[in-house]
Amino acid sequence: MSAPPGRARISASILDSDLANLGNSVRRLGAAGADRVHLDVMDGHFVPNLTFGPKTIAGIRRRTRLPLDAHLMISEPGRYIGEYLDAGCDSVTIHVEIEEPIEPTLRAIKAAGRAAGLAVKPGTPIEALEPYAPLLDIVMIMTVEPGFGGQSFMADVLRAKAEPARQLLRHKLVGGEVHVDGGVNRETAEIVGSMGVDILVVGSALFLRGRDMAREVRLIKALADEGFQYGQNEGVPPGPRDRMVLLAVLPKHLAQQLWREIHDGGLPAVMLRGDGQVNPDGVRDYDVLVPAEVEAIIHERHDATGARLLEEAGAWRASFPSSVPSDRG
Repeated sequence: MSAPPGRARISASILDSDLANLGNSVRRLGAAGADRVHLDVMDGHFVPNLTFGPKTIAGIRRRTRLPLDAHLMISEPGRYIGEYLDAGCDSVTIHVEIEEPIEPTLRAIKAAGRAAGLAVKPGTPIEALEPYAPLLDIVMIMTVEPGFGGQSFMADVLRAKAEPARQLLRHKLVGGEVHVDGGVNRETAEIVGSMGVDILVVGSALFLRGRDMAREVRLIKALADEGFQYGQNEGVPPGPRDRMVLLAVLPKHLAQQLWREIHDGGLPAVMLRGDGQVNPDGVRDYDVLVPAEVEAIIHERHDATGARLLEEAGAWRASFPSSVPSDRG
């Protein structure tokens, strides 16, 4: 049974999986309903542990279609960033505490078309990320000291940093994500969800002997969504963050104008042939869909255009001689 649609997303850390059989581990995670694979890369210097590097990640990439979230707990990410991008990472998060320039590495990640993130240790103030905010797609709040799995969750750290982290991403109308990494499991998922976290990094809880991985994924997501429902959403159950809503139904050439205007304004939209009326040119109306999370701002920016195009649609239809439409796509 797959997890029901909701807001919570799990990035599954493989640190506590069977590292001798990673291909099987990532396949199990996909089948269990995990949304991403979280890759904890450690160099034995920035943190007191050593894991794997880009060659291992490239091997994982060939065995799963899940997005790969790389968390580089290394001292010199700038030196190796090209290798991790080439390995197939969909997002790369580095630490704000490193002692080399941070901005060039973030820019390299974004130039490659991947999501760029900064992680912050429990003892580091969230304000340390502010100089880099415009470059960030991800803010990762560490609720344990990085380096080892299975540590206890620091709820006070999350309470202090969750909302400031969201504010750091306010430039990202769509796609900005707050991740929480460390001690996330069935006991802490509701607290994490109540803080409005987007991505839950879950590791050891998914690999406990005797527990069903798919059930654990469903349980953690459900508890996180319940926390969000009562902590952030006034008791209303949350829908998926990627839910799309209908903005307008228009003839194809006019739907293209609205779609293009929304895109030019920096927001996503999708244009699909709908099930509305067939127009005099024989082509059925198209639906313009937008993400629910930015529906309000899209209405604010583009309702005037939508109303004008609806009037144009009526005039355009009336300009055709009477005929029997056919729907030719």
